[in-house]
Amino acid sequence: MTSVSLETLAPAAAGETPPATIGAARVRATRLLLRAAALAACIGLWQVASSQRLHLGIVTFANVPAPGDVVPAAWQLLQSPKLMLHLANSLYRVFAGFGAAALAGILLGLAIGRSRWLEDLLMPPLEVLRPIPGVAWIPLSILMFPSSELSMIFITFIGALFPVLLNTIHGVERTDPRLVATARSLGARRGAVFAEVLLPAALPSIVTGLAIGMGTSWFCLVTAEMIAGQYGIGYYTWEAYNLQNYADIVVGMLLIGAFGMGSSALVKRLGAWLMPWTQLQGARA
Repeated sequence: MTSVSLETLAPAAAGETPPATIGAARVRATRLLLRAAALAACIGLWQVASSQRLHLGIVTFANVPAPGDVVPAAWQLLQSPKLMLHLANSLYRVFAGFGAAALAGILLGLAIGRSRWLEDLLMPPLEVLRPIPGVAWIPLSILMFPSSELSMIFITFIGALFPVLLNTIHGVERTDPRLVATARSLGARRGAVFAEVLLPAALPSIVTGLAIGMGTSWFCLVTAEMIAGQYGIGYYTWEAYNLQNYADIVVGMLLIGAFGMGSSALVKRLGAWLMPWTQLQGARA
């Protein structure tokens, strides 16, 4: 029989941090350091490749600005009054189009996922439209809407719609039919089944679709702003290219990446708040 010391069985003293909490904090700190080191390594490789004007096969860094050139350009943009105009316009367009796509995609997905008749009626035209890239919608959207602002919002809507729609349909179809049968046997009506059974069961897939849709919204928005915008991060990036301000191009790209990543993280946090019953099982190596 294995002996256990009294110190192991004794409760932790008042104010003493449990060993499990200390271990979890160390794991988090190690992961943060690893991520910071990976980011620093990428920046270092970028600096070396740009300063040495390396040629790596068909890829050349001869005209790519180095981080040392990008930092002053970013600082100059931070001091410019146009920064808030660019950010405000892009964020408004993204969240307006994404919000409309989330609402339409979730409602359509719930309906199509439960109705074969709606699936046969709506999925063929939707599947034809789904592979069309956002940039291909730009000329038609300009003709369809009275202002370029609405056309850009429409393009972000199209970009986010299909990831949300397809993931919602997938989540509804994966719902255990016994849950629906049990709810109906207990007297739940159609609306209650959707709200209390299908929606919670499909929520993990819906959140995944929302996170993907947020990323595609930014992709489509930047493309639209390059052509039809007057303010916005995409317009700023394209204008920098036309003016041959190469460091500003990288600044615009980094802003797009940062806000796109932040927006997707916000969606995931919202999903975690909406799904308190889900717990991450296991840890990734």
